[in-house]
Amino acid sequence: MAPLIALIGGFVVLRLLGVAGVDALDAWQPALRGGLALMFVVTGVVHFYPPAMRRDLIAMVPPGLPRPGLLVTVTGVLELAGAIALLIPRLAPFAAAGLALLMLAMFPANVSAARRSRTLGGRPVTPLPQRTALQVLFVAAAVAAGV
Repeated sequence: MAPLIALIGGFVVLRLLGVAGVDALDAWQPALRGGLALMFVVTGVVHFYPPAMRRDLIAMVPPGLPRPGLLVTVTGVLELAGAIALLIPRLAPFAAAGLALLMLAMFPANVSAARRSRTLGGRPVTPLPQRTALQVLFVAAAVAAGV
């Protein structure tokens, strides 16, 4: 739920700043990029801290994939780098496309975690139907931010 709150909350606050006179945010796309960047900072940081959350993410990696700890580290770095690149207008379309592809690539881990009844932060992972709807929303937001 935190990623959705970060995306929507970040977008709304940044869009309101645009309406209030911040020229760089006076359009929906820069505000959306900022909301996505906030979302990916939130999701990227938990790949590293707190340690219990990192352990949960490692446990979510499907059993057939090698080096789950390394995969969690790499995806966390990509999310944080993508968040930064979303805020650089020249790089934003490429970052948005890369992050959309990353989310699609990571979705099987979410499916696997839901099917294996994993927890994240001490709570059950989001059930698959809701997670699928969120994933569609997140990928659509990335695509919209990149066009």
